[in-house]
Amino acid sequence: MQKVNSMKKVLLYSKFERFWHWTQSMLIILLGLTGFEIHDTFRLFGYETSVRLHSAAAWAFLILIALAVFWLFVTEQWKNFVPTTKNIKAQVAYYISGIFRDAAHPTKKTKLSKLNPLQRIVYLVLIILVFPVQLLSGFLYMYYHYPANPIQLKSLEWVAIIHVAGAYLLVVFLIIHVYLISTGRTIFSNLKAMITGYDLVEEEKAK
Repeated sequence: MQKVNSMKKVLLYSKFERFWHWTQSMLIILLGLTGFEIHDTFRLFGYETSVRLHSAAAWAFLILIALAVFWLFVTEQWKNFVPTTKNIKAQVAYYISGIFRDAAHPTKKTKLSKLNPLQRIVYLVLIILVFPVQLLSGFLYMYYHYPANPIQLKSLEWVAIIHVAGAYLLVVFLIIHVYLISTGRTIFSNLKAMITGYDLVEEEKAK
């Protein structure tokens, strides 16, 4: 008996996953643009408008994260983010050299395992470390300046440094993420999957 691989079109990303992905992407971009304008990096919306947009986007991001965490546990999709060392060396080698030699991808997508080992680590760090730190430091900085609800802190310099450092990390992540989108079967296959929800996955059949 011989096993052969065939491609099957499956619904890999649910409606909520796609809503979460695209809403989160837009909010991160908006937070980045308004945040860097607040720091006078460039001029786009105007300072006062940027402050209002940044605050509104921060609250929207907090609500989105709460909904996403609830959805992850209800659907047990949190298992996709559990780190693993399986195939991690092969995945690193693929990104370093294999991808430029048209080598086969070492990790196969399934409905229960959508992320490769490196993605699992990066996304888990974002969810449990970078996003919470950004939200906490951002709200500390925001409400310290509101007379109606002042938070007594000796200095906000360290809060600002942490918040800006996190912003640069997210910019780097966004650039790398956009590049890696193009590394699927075709240059647009990953993008199309996140729009429609459907993707081709390999399945083994006995022959």
